[in-house]
Amino acid sequence: MTARGRSGAARRRRAARLKSVAVGGALVLVLLVAFWSVVWPYVMGAVLLGGVAVAGWWLWRTDRLVRGRDRLWRQEEAVKAGHRTLAEVDTMTGTEFEDLVASLCRRDGCTDVRRVGGANDNGADVVGRLPDGRSLVIQCKRYTPTSTIASRELRDLLGAKVHFGADLAVFVTTTRFSRPSEKFALQHGILAVHRDHFGLWNNGVALLSLSEVNGRGQGDSLHRARWKRVYGE
Repeated sequence: MTARGRSGAARRRRAARLKSVAVGGALVLVLLVAFWSVVWPYVMGAVLLGGVAVAGWWLWRTDRLVRGRDRLWRQEEAVKAGHRTLAEVDTMTGTEFEDLVASLCRRDGCTDVRRVGGANDNGADVVGRLPDGRSLVIQCKRYTPTSTIASRELRDLLGAKVHFGADLAVFVTTTRFSRPSEKFALQHGILAVHRDHFGLWNNGVALLSLSEVNGRGQGDSLHRARWKRVYGE
């Protein structure tokens, strides 16, 4: 068959389908008119149900969009509200730093968060529950950037974890960990949040996401030397 013949056959098939649809539609219309007094309640019911279904779907979709935008806005506002530059953090008192850490926990969805730091804190500054329900205990140290966290401070936190019966222990600091203290943290499942990782957390990264890079990213000796030049310490 030639191309012209195939084209003509296709046109005839389309015309036949259109004719069938037109005949079927006309037949339905004739039946509706002939039996309108019988079928109109069903037709109106179908139209009404269809309208209700469409309206319900539209409301559901609109609600999802509004809730999604509201949730995103609240998350962004929470990050902005809790955000502080590291320079600002370095001027905080120890209590202010603990309050900031507690607010970051709440931002990430933690519950029952409270600051317990003080003379009789039993090695903990902040306690609460993670979004998945696990309990956590946090030790906060707002030290100068050139300081170093020693292993004994990690051991104190491990004792606090036992004392509070916590599932997760977190050590948050504005400085770095010594190699032995970093190794101790990894061996005992302590989340060690040093200055670099605190900067990420402060900028919106979730606390638990830092567990994936626990024990890494403290910067090299040149990094620490730069801080020493900046702060003159």
